[in-house]
Amino acid sequence: MPNWKALQDSSFLEANARDRALGVVDEGTFTELAGPFDRRFSPHLEVLGEAVEFDDGIVTGVGRIGVTPVFVISQEGRFIGGSVGEVGGAKMVNTIRLAVEFHDQLVASVPDLTDAEKPIVVISFETGGVRLHEANAGLLAHAEVMDQIQRARGKVPVITLIGSKVGCFGGMGFVAAATDVIVMSEFGRLGLTGPEVIEQEMGKEEFDSSDRGLVFRTTGGKHKYIMGDCNYLVENTVAAFRAKVAELAVLPISAFEEMRRIGSAATVERQLRGVALAAEMQPKDARDVWAKAGNANAAALTDLPLADFLAQVKRLSV
Repeated sequence: MPNWKALQDSSFLEANARDRALGVVDEGTFTELAGPFDRRFSPHLEVLGEAVEFDDGIVTGVGRIGVTPVFVISQEGRFIGGSVGEVGGAKMVNTIRLAVEFHDQLVASVPDLTDAEKPIVVISFETGGVRLHEANAGLLAHAEVMDQIQRARGKVPVITLIGSKVGCFGGMGFVAAATDVIVMSEFGRLGLTGPEVIEQEMGKEEFDSSDRGLVFRTTGGKHKYIMGDCNYLVENTVAAFRAKVAELAVLPISAFEEMRRIGSAATVERQLRGVALAAEMQPKDARDVWAKAGNANAAALTDLPLADFLAQVKRLSV
């Protein structure tokens, strides 16, 4: 078992799924659900002769931050790129379902609960999306997770953390967008189609996936913060992500509705204005959009330390 205090100062980017799950809640409070000793691994991989993980590459459990119950889902990118199959998807679904059921039981038995005493869900994404080995089962898992997020809406805040090596891509990019809040580091990446896939389908002239600057200007945390696709940008430490979760945990549920990117007529209208702006601008690089947002020296934003970036940056308003 890793040292919790040492975890706090460690890099979120480098941390594995279990370390992130342990580190985001209070010391000694995490209890893993359907862990490796339960041996809930993919039956499909075994049939295909592929290696399996006894937790199917996803850590689920429950802990606490202060008085807040925290249901945690943490994906492991080192196992088949964090891809989601039948078992991993079921673990995600049932963790959110348990959080909603626990909320309903708590509210029924203790009507005067404070906002801080109500449960939250935290998902640390590190995934390329559907596990191709399990195709339809993986797609169904995505849909079922989205369904549980909708069940949680207005009851249990679902908070996304993105700052791991693989990023959050594929169908899980849609899932992340459906959560209430997205917290990223500048090293986090979020999108639908991954850089390598864009290059494969459209050619290197359209998108050079080996150009790390281009990749991060298109999918990285700073760009997503400017675009409004992520709500908060934090330092690359487990402690920084944990501190932001703790800050969010005490908010009333109504505050989360205002942070959402989808799910209302107003957000749809905002997205349509964004599409119209893109069609009008025909930007060749993300920095064109950063300049449109009011950043006079857009190119300089890339290399700014995070504190300076947050102090100076202007976010796109449409």
